[in-house]
Amino acid sequence: MAKARALSIHQLTAGWRFKQTDGTAKDVWMSVKRVPTNVHLDLMDHGKIPDPFLGFNELEAEWVADKAWTYKIELPEITESNDGIAHVLAFDGLDTFATVKLNGNIILESDNMFIPHRLDVTKKLNPGQKNTLEIDFASARLEAIKIKEKYPDHKWVGFNGDMSRLAVRKAQYHWGWDWGPILNTCGPWREVRLETYQARIQDLRIDYKLDNNLKSVHGTISASIEGASVHSVNFDVFDGDKLVFRETAKISECAAKVEFHVNNPKLWYPHGYGEQPLYSITATVLADGVELHQSTRRTGFRKGELVQEPDEIGKSFYFRVNGVDVFCGGSDWIPADSFTPRVTEEKYRKWLELMVDGYQVMIRIWGGGIWEEDIFYDICDELGILIWQDFMFGCGNYPAFPEILRSIKEECTANVTRLRHHPSIIIYAGNNEDYQVQESYGLTYDYEDKDPGSWLKTDFPARYIYEKLLPDVVAAESPHVPYHPGSPWGDGLKTSNPKVGDMHQWNVWHGTQEKYQIFDTLGGRFNSEFGMEAFPHIDTIKYYCTDPSQLYPQSHMLDFHNKADGHERRIATYLVENFRTKTGLESFIHLTQLSQAEALMFGYRGWRRQWGQNRHCGGALVWQLNDCWPVTSWSIVDYFLRKKPAFYAMRRALAPIAIAVKRAHFDWSVVHARVPKTSDYEVWVASQGPLEVVATVELRYISVQSGKEIKDKVVKKGIKLVPNGTTDVFSGTIDNRDVEPHVLAVRILIDGKIISRDVDWPQPLKYLDFKGRGVEVLPRGDTIVVRAEKPTKGLVFEERSGVLVHDSAIDIVPGDEQVIKVRGLRKQDEPLRWTYLGKD
Repeated sequence: MAKARALSIHQLTAGWRFKQTDGTAKDVWMSVKRVPTNVHLDLMDHGKIPDPFLGFNELEAEWVADKAWTYKIELPEITESNDGIAHVLAFDGLDTFATVKLNGNIILESDNMFIPHRLDVTKKLNPGQKNTLEIDFASARLEAIKIKEKYPDHKWVGFNGDMSRLAVRKAQYHWGWDWGPILNTCGPWREVRLETYQARIQDLRIDYKLDNNLKSVHGTISASIEGASVHSVNFDVFDGDKLVFRETAKISECAAKVEFHVNNPKLWYPHGYGEQPLYSITATVLADGVELHQSTRRTGFRKGELVQEPDEIGKSFYFRVNGVDVFCGGSDWIPADSFTPRVTEEKYRKWLELMVDGYQVMIRIWGGGIWEEDIFYDICDELGILIWQDFMFGCGNYPAFPEILRSIKEECTANVTRLRHHPSIIIYAGNNEDYQVQESYGLTYDYEDKDPGSWLKTDFPARYIYEKLLPDVVAAESPHVPYHPGSPWGDGLKTSNPKVGDMHQWNVWHGTQEKYQIFDTLGGRFNSEFGMEAFPHIDTIKYYCTDPSQLYPQSHMLDFHNKADGHERRIATYLVENFRTKTGLESFIHLTQLSQAEALMFGYRGWRRQWGQNRHCGGALVWQLNDCWPVTSWSIVDYFLRKKPAFYAMRRALAPIAIAVKRAHFDWSVVHARVPKTSDYEVWVASQGPLEVVATVELRYISVQSGKEIKDKVVKKGIKLVPNGTTDVFSGTIDNRDVEPHVLAVRILIDGKIISRDVDWPQPLKYLDFKGRGVEVLPRGDTIVVRAEKPTKGLVFEERSGVLVHDSAIDIVPGDEQVIKVRGLRKQDEPLRWTYLGKD
């Protein structure tokens, strides 16, 4: 009898070659550095296209998308198979129209980049001989156009990119977006493997429930098995190295299942609310004492709820984890590169650690990008970042013909199955803004019609995907995660309804271009998108601006690296309304970044206050955390991980304890530019913690011009902060006619230590004179001491590679020296450069 054989894997990373499919010369095959890859990366390596991120080079790479490309590799030699040994080719992702050939014979035709494929090639391989794997990738752009033309009756409408993209299950941002280039990729974009095994665990699933008092967890662990040579599966649950559960189950109909129970489980919480303990759940198949295959899932036990309950406003929308209400301040996420195979684990970790450092609890994986890499979700589990996971549909009226529905179901089942063990995933949403497309184009939507079959016959057939197909997939594969039909969406009402569901608030920047000072009044029950554009740092601009004569704010090359419609007039509007404009590039960058920081501060600060007002606002996710290339966009951190000032403004507003002061906004820059006689103001504190905290709050009134206090400061001691809510501290009235312009400066102290500061300024800032601020910035080892003789707005430090500044974009008032921590700055290094609003 033959010896049992363990699973072996050949990662097919090296040894690939590629060429343009219709090339005929013998020397057209070119080497490939590594797979996973995109064809653009390989063409750049061979100097066939310039780096599309530089200058106008994106235009020089456009031709690539209209060609077909072929990749090939010689497989490792295999020996003759017997005793149930299987050889399988595994493709984790082929982008997108792929014809796979083994020794010249077609073994797969695929048209969805998000579907993994496993092909049993045992009988198709030639033992002891050369076996060649070849993949032809047709042009997704041209194929999309063909499919669109095949269905002329469908209404191909939406926002961003060519509408033929809706016909193809491929990352939609590859067709270009209002923050990204048109770079339509192809290639083996995820791992390719040759696996040899006798038996394999195909899937390992954990279903569990916590009891009501959260003191025990019980559920089932099930495994589906390929291969007939095994009869039982060993199941283990580990807490670190400690075994907390072990059982063996017989295999019946290619599956094995056990009930499990863990007493006093360590519960998984989002960061800032508790720890992130992770349990390892392992299934092992053995034969003749040989471990044939072992599969492990790392999970955390937690009870996650989306709380949607009628209230005095409408209907709530917030998240509760293990009985704790969580205000979800955070960001939206786009793919971190136009060419995702080059995003390393280290880069993912840096991005996600930024969120923890910025007190951001939730990240929303946007529906026009990709189902993210496993490592992304693993890191979120480790760091305690909640994930709002969109399904991959964005800004369009998607078709629902039978073939695409089959493909969508396979794609979504595969990915929900892959991801269901991650405690970080707290919600699935059906799409990004597709219900807004329905509204914008007047597509048929009758919420009272509950017959899914009838939806397919309307001009908005995608409703069937979002309200039937996807919820069925989630219910079957990941029933412990709530499903929401779209983002934004609320019970079939208008997507702009502020009383129910989630909202994308784009009337600051887009739409009616409201003043950012009133951002908090424009929000809904959960603000899952909003934002303000800002230029990236000068070093990022100098990286892509290949012509030094183009280094000015309105140049063609800089405009080319801003894909937002009407960006010139929108940036100009917000600058001219609020600041004394400057035209030098670095000064202009600073102003756009301050505008963004101010806008997001007004939003986050006010919406967090509303959290404490009967959960009026359940969270706010800025559009967007990151960039996929060097660009001017709404990101708060640019492509090179250089933070914009808005990152710090958000960080202060989302801190565990954050004080706030705000005078009522009066739009005195318009309607005869008249100053209101008086302005009311309020001071409040937001506190995240579960316990009541006793604090002292100080309020000072400081002249903008002289830096002197115009009246005595107010100190209130023994203030009891409401846990997980907001506490109103002061209110009052400012005399604008007889008292000179002044700032309101507040601090909160706990046990004599300053915990948080805030400064409220007369608006608009353009009316104020910032000359002669008397600013001192004193580097002292791993700190920088900052002080000023007069109130100073928006002191920003240079973002230097390898140097981490604890705080930036700060306001400084006389008599309140601030000490900023800094890491990575060596004694011999030049001090960080800095500037502030109005600095000469």
